[in-house]
Amino acid sequence: MAIVAGRADLDGADAVGFDIELPVFAVGRAGELANVHPQTLRQYDRLGLVVPQRTEGGARRYSLRDISRLAQAQQLSQEEGVNLAGITRILELEEENRELRRQVERLRKPAGSSVFAADADGGIVEIERSRRARMWRHQIRADARQLPSRASVQAEHAEDGEDSSSRSVVIWGIR
Repeated sequence: MAIVAGRADLDGADAVGFDIELPVFAVGRAGELANVHPQTLRQYDRLGLVVPQRTEGGARRYSLRDISRLAQAQQLSQEEGVNLAGITRILELEEENRELRRQVERLRKPAGSSVFAADADGGIVEIERSRRARMWRHQIRADARQLPSRASVQAEHAEDGEDSSSRSVVIWGIR
């Protein structure tokens, strides 16, 4: 895996559209990818070093971010001789640094280059403004028709012998 081998990083994976938070790897596969024994994964989970998400049945599922953290923890522990407290602090600082780089990148974008939308859970997410979205928005046109006045509608209903207290509904069409 390119992230574990150091040929790619989470920022690059995120930039090209990978959901680095999506929990897809089971314990065995995560251990294989990060070169960590499955029992070590469970120990890291208990210690809070790398805490995977859980399925409804309680099975652990690891994301790309988790795999990267596991590989870093393994490298720091085995090759550098760093203890678990040190590994925890290093991983926290690296995550903080990554978040700060993302904030700087967002601030460097020109004003108005992103918009906000609601995700499936109702949370607010930032999305990049695209030319496609602007084109789609311009394709929407309202059917602008002359609406009759209330007096003319009441007079027409009175002529037909209908109840003049009914209300009209205006429906806007999309082409």
